Amino acid sequence: MKLEEFKIKMDKYAINLGIELSEKQIDKFYEYMNLLLEWNEKINLTAIVDKDEIILKHFIDSITISKYIPSGTRIIDVGTGAGFPGIPLNIIRNDVDIVLLDSLQKRINFLDTIIKELNLKKIETIHSRVEELAKNKKYREKFDIATSRAVANLSTLSEYMIPLVKVGGQAICMKGALIEEELEDSKKAISVLGGKVDKLYNFNLPNTDIKRNIVIIDKISNTPIKYPRKPGTPSKEPIR
Repeated sequence: MKLEEFKIKMDKYAINLGIELSEKQIDKFYEYMNLLLEWNEKINLTAIVDKDEIILKHFIDSITISKYIPSGTRIIDVGTGAGFPGIPLNIIRNDVDIVLLDSLQKRINFLDTIIKELNLKKIETIHSRVEELAKNKKYREKFDIATSRAVANLSTLSEYMIPLVKVGGQAICMKGALIEEELEDSKKAISVLGGKVDKLYNFNLPNTDIKRNIVIIDKISNTPIKYPRKPGTPSKEPIR
């Protein structure tokens, strides 16, 4: 895909979200896409390799949460994988600080390359299991916002994210089409961890019938010290 075609498509979708992209931002997204595809031949970063789908399902999907993020916030992207939503947010928002967290060193190597090649600022990577990082006083309850995309069911995800969020902050969970059962099953976990569901937004990705949900959880009290539990336990035994 040539840059001009890429620009037209990115502009069309972004405008639909009320976001105006600069030439420089589009250039960075284009370079990001090409590096993602190049690295994906060596390590497994994404099952989506069609360029049109990368634009819509990775880049545009990632920036749908931008309007829920206040200026000046410190964000952690939990289980960022190939950098979603953290890197797209960084490209369009120079007014927030972002930490990309992932447990696989190969993915961190890729993310560090993207940050260097795209000359991104106010963004860093951390190689760690989230269950271990959230026990570290340097990071526990230190973020204004934790976000995550396509990582785990909402009960498990809450145990990953909420301990990292300061009281008064929020967890922004990016989910697919079916959310009602997950929301019901996660009520106890969210409450136990010090959270409360604030809002649920459901929408379609621009010009498609692809359904998405954004769950926003307010952090209303400190997370009990026992959470998160040891690595692997939140996914095997979600709080019920």
